[in-house]
Amino acid sequence: MTETYLPPRQPPVPPWTRPTPGHPSPEPPPEPPRQPSRSRRGAVALVVAATLATGGIGGTVGALVSGDDGATPSATAPAATTSDPAGSGAVDVSAVVAKVRDSVVQVTMRTANAEGIGSGVIIGADGRILTNNHVVSGADELTVTLADGRAVPASVVGTDPSSDLAVIQAEGVSGLTPAKFGDSAAVRVGDEVIAIGSPAGLRGTVTTGIVSALDRDVTVAGEQRRGPSPYLRSGAGSTVTYQAIQTDASINQGNSGGPLFNSAGEVIGINSAIYSPVSGPDGSAGSVGIGFAIPSDNAQQVIDKL
Repeated sequence: MTETYLPPRQPPVPPWTRPTPGHPSPEPPPEPPRQPSRSRRGAVALVVAATLATGGIGGTVGALVSGDDGATPSATAPAATTSDPAGSGAVDVSAVVAKVRDSVVQVTMRTANAEGIGSGVIIGADGRILTNNHVVSGADELTVTLADGRAVPASVVGTDPSSDLAVIQAEGVSGLTPAKFGDSAAVRVGDEVIAIGSPAGLRGTVTTGIVSALDRDVTVAGEQRRGPSPYLRSGAGSTVTYQAIQTDASINQGNSGGPLFNSAGEVIGINSAIYSPVSGPDGSAGSVGIGFAIPSDNAQQVIDKL
C-alpha cells in the first residue's frame, strides 16, 4: 500500500485577514489609528491674509495653530461698549464704524512683476501707519489709499519680521485720524469685534463677529527665499510665531495688516492670517470664520521699538 502524506489542516482564516504568500498563518487585525497628541490636535494650515491683485492670486504660506480648546477669561474688566439707543445693550456697529473708519487704509505694494494688496491702521496724524511685515516686505513701491479715496506714496519706516509687523509713512499728509489702541489683555472670549480692511481690494469692507479663542499659537513662514510672487515663499527658512486672538469675523486675503476693533472702537488686534481648508493651486483661499490677529499689546511694543 502506498502511504499518502496529508498536511495538517490550517485553521480557518478570519474574515478581516488576507493570507500573506508563503505564510499561511492569519495576520492579526490592523490596529486602529492612534489619536494625535493633544498639542497637535489643533494643527491647521493657514494663509496670510494678503492678496495679489494681479490675476487675483493670493499668496500662500504654511502654518500651524495649536493650543487649548478654550481660554481663561481675563480678570480685567472689559471696555465700555457702544450701545443702541433703545438701551438693549446691543452694540451699535454703524456708530462704531463711523468713529473708526477714517483710521483704516489700504496698502498697495508693487514689485517689477506683481502687485499686492493689504490693509493698515493709522497710528499718527502725520501719516504713520501700522501694517503686517508680509504686506510690505520686498516692495519696490508702496501706495496708501486713505478712507477719503486719496492715494499717496509711502515708504517703510521700520519692520519687525519676528512679529510680522511693520510701520510705514504716508507722504505729504497731515491731520489724519489715528486709531485708539485698547488693552488686548482685557479681551475675553465672546467679546464682539469689528474688522475693517480691503479683502480682494474692496477698500473699507466691514465685518463683525466675536472673539472665538485667545492665546492661539500661530506659526507662519517668515523671511524665506521668495518665489515669483513676493508673497510666495518656499524652502527652509525662519518662521514667525505669536499668540493670536482667534475671531469668527470674516477675514479674507487683503485684510492683512488691518485692525480688529472692540465694541468701544479700540484696536485690540492686527488681522494677519486665516484658516482655509480649500486652497487652489494659485494659493487662493476664502474665509470660513477662523481668523487670527496679533494682539494690540504686542503691536504697541513693536511701535515703540520702531
